[in-house]
Amino acid sequence: MAKLRVGVNGYGTIGKRVADAVANQSDMTLIGVSKRTPDYEAQSAALKGLEIYTPGEDAASRFKTAGFSVAGTVSEMISRCDVVVDCTPEGVGAENKRLYAEKGVRAVFQGGEPPGVADASFVAEVNYDEAFGKRYVRVVSCNTTGLSRTLGALNRVSPLKKVKATIVRRAADPAETKKGPLNALIPNPAKFPSHHGPDVSTVIHGVPIVTAAIVAPTTLMHVHVIYATLSTTVTRESVLEELEKSMRIRVVEAARGLDSTAALMEFARDLGRGRGDMPEVVVWRESLSVDRDEVYYIQAVHQESIVVPENVDAIRASAARCSKEESVRLTNASLGLSR
Repeated sequence: MAKLRVGVNGYGTIGKRVADAVANQSDMTLIGVSKRTPDYEAQSAALKGLEIYTPGEDAASRFKTAGFSVAGTVSEMISRCDVVVDCTPEGVGAENKRLYAEKGVRAVFQGGEPPGVADASFVAEVNYDEAFGKRYVRVVSCNTTGLSRTLGALNRVSPLKKVKATIVRRAADPAETKKGPLNALIPNPAKFPSHHGPDVSTVIHGVPIVTAAIVAPTTLMHVHVIYATLSTTVTRESVLEELEKSMRIRVVEAARGLDSTAALMEFARDLGRGRGDMPEVVVWRESLSVDRDEVYYIQAVHQESIVVPENVDAIRASAARCSKEESVRLTNASLGLSR
């Protein structure tokens, strides 16, 4: 079977990670990446030998003046692809959909786009089959991905009855100095619910979920406090066993020093992860409590990397290349997600 030809439209925080992951897949070929500005990220792409495409001739001229080689226009890149992963800024992906449709190319969008941009929202271990063969797939946001992974595990133990979650959001990614520093806690928004609950419902259908979010002055990770009611009485052991089955859920112990988001990021670096990333959602073992049909726990989400494995699986799902189990296995192995 021929390798899937994949292009990454947008080479920022998510795009550069997705591009690296795609290039590391044995069944995919990275055609190239798109950039608007000849900045340090473009320089890193060039140093890696990636083909760089630009939106048009004006941008191409700026790149050439800055000493970059340009492979062509974004339109030309799309024409050479089977699947395009759109990692452009929020709202731009929906505008790009027209171009993908004109070229007859499948597309994977990010969670900043509205659910209606795609035929299915996506978290691989939860609803891979729902996106199988769909032309347009939307990988949900970092927070929604983290919630869906662990709630999906609970749902496999006993069907979810209702969920409440509080999200403490990082204020910005580490490089986004224009958004800080901050000296405040900001309700985001100052009303119920935040958008995360309805977004989870696009992946795990029919579960009443209410979320609230607060922005905090940190750049490292998001933290979620989750209260879930299940349909039947369960044990802590059964919940823990299901969480630990997934290579994309990492259960850690605060007692071993992993008692903060700072320690988790240091642990990722100690593991030798590229960019110090933690694609797994992290659950603190000590936080997991079960009272008959009620489950409580605290988890952390690395916003820069958690959606990377989902994007790789979404490519295979859209192209109907293999089963969920096979895709997740291949992706996990390529990203070093193991115990």
